[in-house]
Amino acid sequence: MIGVVIPARDEMARIDGCLAAVTDSATRLRRAHPGVEVRVVVVADACTDQTAQRLAEWPDVHMMLTSAGRVGAARAAGVRHLLDAHVEAAARLWIANTDADSLVPPDWLLVQHDAARRGTALLLGTVRPDPGETDATLSARWYARHQLSDGHRHVHGANLGVRADWYQAAGGFPDVAAHEDVALARAVTAAGGVVEPTGAAPVVTSARRHGRAPDGLAGYLRNLDAIGAEPGEAIA
Repeated sequence: MIGVVIPARDEMARIDGCLAAVTDSATRLRRAHPGVEVRVVVVADACTDQTAQRLAEWPDVHMMLTSAGRVGAARAAGVRHLLDAHVEAAARLWIANTDADSLVPPDWLLVQHDAARRGTALLLGTVRPDPGETDATLSARWYARHQLSDGHRHVHGANLGVRADWYQAAGGFPDVAAHEDVALARAVTAAGGVVEPTGAAPVVTSARRHGRAPDGLAGYLRNLDAIGAEPGEAIA
């Protein structure tokens, strides 16, 4: 089984697009592998808008309501939901992660499924800022600082997959406001899991400058807007 965990905080304007893309990817996966079950969990965390009401229009999506206000806690709650339903089968559960402000490509879950079959512990994908929310200068700075092929050094919660037993061995997503994805990647690596950085199936993510995680991608993009960043840095 593949579970998809999506934290959402005040994302009523973007959640439909996110879920439409995930649904399309799940359809592609089921066509290629008819026996694979896909369960999508959206964690509406500390929302003050109509995100939950929008989610009610997606009957095949499992919605959780939390109030932590921290993306690490929200992701962990979504994973717990999946693990509680598959206590005896952690080695056969793959957990794909993206964000509510992101659009996965049609082959995203096929790439995640293939990694699970290869015995990968952690799959690290790439992201690209939404071209509709960037200008030429910001795009140039982003692409100058990000390796987008296999073997890259980046970690993005918007494009990450992990096998459930390795997730548990690594201690899961920490309850933090940002960089929970980096912490998990370090913990899986320290535990001896096979970590695979892939350039396949890149995810398009929001390029807004004021995001939900205070030190997340939005802050990184603000820095690029203002002064740029050192070439080759492996953050965001």
